[in-house]
Amino acid sequence: MSITTDKFELKAYSKRELAEKYQISVRTLNTWLKPFDEKVGAKRGRYYTVNQVKVILESLGLPGVMH
Repeated sequence: MSITTDKFELKAYSKRELAEKYQISVRTLNTWLKPFDEKVGAKRGRYYTVNQVKVILESLGLPGVMH
């Protein structure tokens, strides 16, 4: 089961999928996530868990939304 907002479906994502959502490269995503490594934690296999994705969204904001 996943929670959906009008712009973002909350589910497990790989780094590539998250980078596509933010319309950036995986390398840029790695740079953006570096300050939050401890807060986000390690991926489980290939994917970030739903809770990790929540932390990433809280840290970086929703894709496509300017702060």
